[in-house]
Amino acid sequence: MSTDSTDSTDSYYEPIDAHRYKPTSHASGAWDPDEQHFSPLGGLVVHAIDRHLAARPEPSGLVLARIGFDILGRLGLEECEIQVETVRPGRTIELLEAVVVIAGRAVVRARAWLLAPGDTARIAGGGPEPLTPPEDLASWALDAEWPGGYIASVDVRPASPPRPGRTAAWVSTPLELVAGQPSSALASYITLVDTANGIAVRESPAEWMFPNVDLTVHLHRQPEGRWTGLDTTVTFGPAGHGVTSTVLHDVRGPVGYAEQILTVRPRQA
Repeated sequence: MSTDSTDSTDSYYEPIDAHRYKPTSHASGAWDPDEQHFSPLGGLVVHAIDRHLAARPEPSGLVLARIGFDILGRLGLEECEIQVETVRPGRTIELLEAVVVIAGRAVVRARAWLLAPGDTARIAGGGPEPLTPPEDLASWALDAEWPGGYIASVDVRPASPPRPGRTAAWVSTPLELVAGQPSSALASYITLVDTANGIAVRESPAEWMFPNVDLTVHLHRQPEGRWTGLDTTVTFGPAGHGVTSTVLHDVRGPVGYAEQILTVRPRQA
């Protein structure tokens, strides 16, 4: 089933039961409006991981430090089911796996490493400089370049003039991730990370396709606040492949890195 484009909901997803969710029109993609944009779906996976951890009798105290998503197939704008399992349990290091199923087919497989926190404030450092705060910047009409409900739902504010293959920008959204279900700061943050591949385009998406087939996020600090900062560089190679590399920020400064591998090809006439 496709989601009605006239949805009035203020969320990307509506819950069906403990493991199933219905995307709203706000989750529709930039390459195909009948598909989900991966950005909110990535946040939904983290939301499902959060719920999996919350269902345990005792909290572990571990925090997500790395998550890698592999996109296995078409992300139809349809009901999706997310199952989470513990692959490698541990008191200080743990590995979880989440699988997203749409129309009976696994379309995303994600693995998340959780690590025990510790006090390393005395030796912290090494990251890049913070971005200009979003409140000092003007909004950018990204939906003039990209279609889809997801792109129309976000507030994008460039920290410097966008140029081909290189942009730093803040992204936020007024929408809930899942209607009626509070989301963690991390799930809300990850909901916006996949936007990176659309803010620093090297070539017009009307002439070239460059979708990503994965997204890997490494965090050295847990993000805070409602803004996701993306300091993004896009590189195209000579044989149909590309890489989108992003330094991730929140309003306090850098929090980690994201990488996306791209399949680059001309649009069919």
